[in-house]
Amino acid sequence: MSTPIHIYTDGACRGNPGPGGWGALLIAGDAQKELSGAEPLTTNNRMELMGAIMALGALKRAAAARLHTDSKYVCTGISEWLPAWKARGWRTADKKPVKNQDLWELLDAENQRHDITWVWVKGHAGNAGNERVDALANAAIDRLLRGEAP
Repeated sequence: MSTPIHIYTDGACRGNPGPGGWGALLIAGDAQKELSGAEPLTTNNRMELMGAIMALGALKRAAAARLHTDSKYVCTGISEWLPAWKARGWRTADKKPVKNQDLWELLDAENQRHDITWVWVKGHAGNAGNERVDALANAAIDRLLRGEAP
């Protein structure tokens, strides 16, 4: 039996839009992998999506995992809104284009490649995994603002 994989992801933005970062932590048994990145002009929602996309993309083969995020936008979007958006040709219920469609399509592809249980966690509430990825996302913004390589 394979080791259960737990993934924590987060996004952060200074200004919305503004410089933003994302962080991800993948845990399988005693093994851990941290990922992060930043963009100079983005939104919090885009960074939340990027954290999940990059974490799932880092899995070398199809896997079962529990993905923990403090983003209701990501959790509700992937589990409730996405099927309807796709059925309506990437339109919302009020016929407007879905925001961040490019990233939703990438996340949808990764979600289909894996068996993911999406778990919402309260942000900034002492959850160690969530606190770690928040720190990773903010450190990525700091590196970007200092002009350092990602």
